[in-house]
Amino acid sequence: MAHARILLIGGSGFIGSQVAARLAAAGRRVTVPTRRYERARHLLPLPTVEVRVADIHDDAQLGRLVAQADAVVNLVGILHDRRGTPWGAGFEQAHVRLPARIAAACAASGVRRLLHMSALGVREDGEPSLPSMYLRSKAAGERAVRAAPTLDWTIFRPSVVYGPGDRFLNLFARLQAWLPVMPLGRADARFQPVFVGDVAQAFVNALDRPVTHGRCYELAGPEVLTLRQLVALAGVHGGHRRPIVALPDTLGRLQAALLEFAPGPTLMSRDSFDSMSIDNVASGPIAAELDLTPTPLGAIAPAYLRRGPAPFGTERMRARR
Repeated sequence: MAHARILLIGGSGFIGSQVAARLAAAGRRVTVPTRRYERARHLLPLPTVEVRVADIHDDAQLGRLVAQADAVVNLVGILHDRRGTPWGAGFEQAHVRLPARIAAACAASGVRRLLHMSALGVREDGEPSLPSMYLRSKAAGERAVRAAPTLDWTIFRPSVVYGPGDRFLNLFARLQAWLPVMPLGRADARFQPVFVGDVAQAFVNALDRPVTHGRCYELAGPEVLTLRQLVALAGVHGGHRRPIVALPDTLGRLQAALLEFAPGPTLMSRDSFDSMSIDNVASGPIAAELDLTPTPLGAIAPAYLRRGPAPFGTERMRARR
């Protein structure tokens, strides 16, 4: 079945914009809901994309949006939240309740196809074994999607996502433009960064393929790198490589706690520090049915980092996944 009308929830963000562009290029009609129209204005040149002001956390509005689609893509996610048990209220709303409400809206409208964004590091063996609120709440959201009996769902678990406008390598490039030295917690944490274009294409490729129904896919690039190596790369290509000082865990956690109060976007919090206690590395190559060859970091990152870090506060930095 070819799905022609796609409701793209979280479509105005870093990954969502790429998914919207690829769906439009494939001739799909895409609806992107947003609370603030200006956040999605950059999507207006895409000929088959409609930006609609709506509150996806309102059941009535969500139900009307889902009823006008024949497939739903959910990319909503936040990176940080206040501490809570078992997680904070923001994670509860974005990662747990919203997927459950989307699944219920799909069932009520007879929409079977749902593609859902999770995170690498989530495991099926349940939330208690996961080290952070972020990962535990993502696992709970996955469980809500899996439990919907009428859905043809597909779940994606990407590693850290990079590309022009990312909040990962660009952040480290900006920091090295301002700081004489880079103190770094979890310097030896391992990542397998994946290009945003590859993540977006995975969603598009899976949309009409029944073989992907009921499957969960890890999305990762071809290289495993430590955080120290990634920060060094951002410094080299951003033109401001600084000495990197690896912090012991006690100081790294203190640094993460202090960064929670920093103005503007930040990669680090105590919860993300906890997430990095486990490797962000895939268990194997990208599944063949997704028809993807992952892009090497060196083929993409140097070009956009070379343009130089923008001043703090000048980019819109919204959550990915």
